[in-house]
Amino acid sequence: MTTVIEAGQPAPDVNLPRDGGGTVSLSTLKGQAVVLYFYPKDDTPGCTLEAQTFTSEAPAFAAAGAVVLGVSKDSVKKHDKFRDKYDLKIALLSDEEGDVCERYGVWKEKSMYGKTYMGIERSTFLIDKTGKITRVWNGVKVDGHIAEVLEAVKSL
Repeated sequence: MTTVIEAGQPAPDVNLPRDGGGTVSLSTLKGQAVVLYFYPKDDTPGCTLEAQTFTSEAPAFAAAGAVVLGVSKDSVKKHDKFRDKYDLKIALLSDEEGDVCERYGVWKEKSMYGKTYMGIERSTFLIDKTGKITRVWNGVKVDGHIAEVLEAVKSL
């Protein structure tokens, strides 16, 4: 059974290791908005564009009172390489076990070239200062998405 997360629900807590060491917990970020985005894999074209665009807009997100967190099943070591290669300025969280992906309902059956497999569906969750999910974007197409998320943050 797949979990479905909808606007209005409290955000499931996240406590994951991050690039550069340490951990990030949603519970410690209450009082600021959080953009929690899930992406399939480090250093692939769509994921790189998404991370670079979130990085270039990071000052605008910060000015609007939001922190941006990217989550994939890649290891912290892979996240460090990805961050360094593209000079990324957003936190990349490692969900190697897939627990957080499962709880947010983004671990799904996908298909490519006629083959089905399990993977992360590119998704973004906007969490308000109280820890409640206010917007959900599933099946994200990167082009124009970050600007839309930024507008949603500004409207909180």
